[in-house]
Amino acid sequence: MDAKIRYEIEFPINSSPQLLYQYISTPSGLSEWFADNVNSRGEFFTFIWDDSEEKARLCSKKSGEKVRFKWVDGNNKDSEYFFELNILVDEITKDVSLMVIDFAHKEEVDEARLLWENQISDLKHVIGSV
Repeated sequence: MDAKIRYEIEFPINSSPQLLYQYISTPSGLSEWFADNVNSRGEFFTFIWDDSEEKARLCSKKSGEKVRFKWVDGNNKDSEYFFELNILVDEITKDVSLMVIDFAHKEEVDEARLLWENQISDLKHVIGSV
C-alpha cells in the first residue's frame, strides 16, 4: 500500500480562540463534534465511532493555539501519521480559522477532506458559529 500524503484544509470559524481550543483539546470537547465518544488516560486519547476505535497520543499542544495527535498501534507505539488542529487568528481582522493537517492515501484525499468538512460543520453547530 502506498504511503499516505499530507494535506491541509483551513476553515473560518466565528469563535474566540480560547473557546475553540476547549473543543479541540479536551475529551469532552472532542466528543461533541469529532467522535461519538472520546476517552483519555494521560496523554493517550481513545476515539470511538460506532463500532470502531482508534487510539492516539497527544504529542504536542500549545495552549489556545494548537494540538497534534499522533496515531498509535495496539502497543501504544507511535505511527508516522498524525492529525493537527491549529487555531489561526488574522492579526488585522482578528478573524479566527482552524487549520487541519492530516494524512490520507492519494485516492482517499477527497473523501478525507469531505469527512473533515462534515466534522467541522458539526463543530460550528456546537459552538454556535453557523
